[in-house]
Amino acid sequence: MEEDKKEYQDHMKKHHDDTKHGNEHMGEHKTISFRKHKNEHKEKEIKIAKPIWALLLVVVVIIFFNQYQIGTVSGMVHSTVKSSTGSLSLLGGDLSAIDINELKSTGHTVAAVFPVESFQTAEDAMAAMFPTGTPDYGEQLGVSYDDPIGSLATLANMYRGLKVEVEQNNPEGWQRFMSLASKPVGISCEYCCGLKTIGIDKNGNSACGCQHNPALLSVALYLSAYTDYSDGEILQEVMKWKTLFFPKNMIELGASLAGGDTSSLKDLPGMVGGC
Repeated sequence: MEEDKKEYQDHMKKHHDDTKHGNEHMGEHKTISFRKHKNEHKEKEIKIAKPIWALLLVVVVIIFFNQYQIGTVSGMVHSTVKSSTGSLSLLGGDLSAIDINELKSTGHTVAAVFPVESFQTAEDAMAAMFPTGTPDYGEQLGVSYDDPIGSLATLANMYRGLKVEVEQNNPEGWQRFMSLASKPVGISCEYCCGLKTIGIDKNGNSACGCQHNPALLSVALYLSAYTDYSDGEILQEVMKWKTLFFPKNMIELGASLAGGDTSSLKDLPGMVGGC
């Protein structure tokens, strides 16, 4: 009896040990399977992540390239003014860089020396083109933007004497003036006396007997001979005075170059001073 009991106990112990060993083996198998599955999952994630990162890199490169292109195009838009007579490079708005040989009309000159690309209305054109105060050469010549009629008479009356003085004593300044004023850049009284865009004859004499023409010539001649103004800066000053003398025509020109609304121009005078 005792032997049977002992045999039974040994059998149960063996069964318990076998069961424990089996469970340990199963646990070990599960651990190995889990690790294998986890590693496979990581490898799969890495395989998926690589093309995603590559795609993101391509997108970033495209975005930066597009931004560069947009900036380049924007710069080109702001440095080029288009009109019915063609396009004119403004070289970033640098007046000293203007090539006067590119200017074939008053419209070209206005587009070159004023920011017409920003004009949306006639009011925008007036704000940019109408000068106020006194220019830095105003005291020497006795003129002011704020007195267009008085300044018109002063400038017109000085042209003959100024011409003789510069032609005799400053031949370099005279040639510079002749080179500028003999080009179709708008130094003329084209809006009152039927002249086109050149206001001098081959000898530098005023091509018209009105006040506006010699007044504009005086500005161009004085600045050519007695200042270090660039050609572009001289033309800007002439266009400022021309705007004072012919408000409606000049503002309409400036606004129309940018496609702005010119309906409010009916209230502007067509001409300041007598012809």
